[in-house]
Amino acid sequence: MRAIQYSTLFLLLAGCASHVVTTSTQTGKYSEDLSTVRPKADVQQNAVVPSANERKQTTYIEPSHAVNKSLDEVLDSINRINLSRKYVEGFTIQVYSGTKKDEALNLMKQLYISFPEIQSEMQFQQPNFRVKAGKYYEQLDAQRDYMALKRSFPNAIIIPDKIALN
Repeated sequence: MRAIQYSTLFLLLAGCASHVVTTSTQTGKYSEDLSTVRPKADVQQNAVVPSANERKQTTYIEPSHAVNKSLDEVLDSINRINLSRKYVEGFTIQVYSGTKKDEALNLMKQLYISFPEIQSEMQFQQPNFRVKAGKYYEQLDAQRDYMALKRSFPNAIIIPDKIALN
């Protein structure tokens, strides 16, 4: 079995020996002549390329199987559905959730002083008060502000929320 492997290896190496390999022992540089392996390009003599004026002008042909009309109908129906929507699914950062109104108001005041660029709101859903900051369409956008808010408000979390469209 090993004799077959060695003979196969020998034939493989013998087939690769057609190009010249030279190494310089003094400089340690390696060079190899691959000119025998390179493909040869056919060069045409006196090839004529037509100029822009000589090129054949083609006329426009209207496609017979176009989907433009049916596609427009679908896009219009999607547009009507989007216009009828009052909200979209998004994300917000919940800073506080609890039953104490004074604590919620204090946290909202701290939030406004610390981060005036982030819009905040307080909601009451019996029996809880919730203080939320920001409205984001993507969770990745909310994550940026969340990292900043988390330092000042350790109980902050990102929650899914409905964002009202105006």
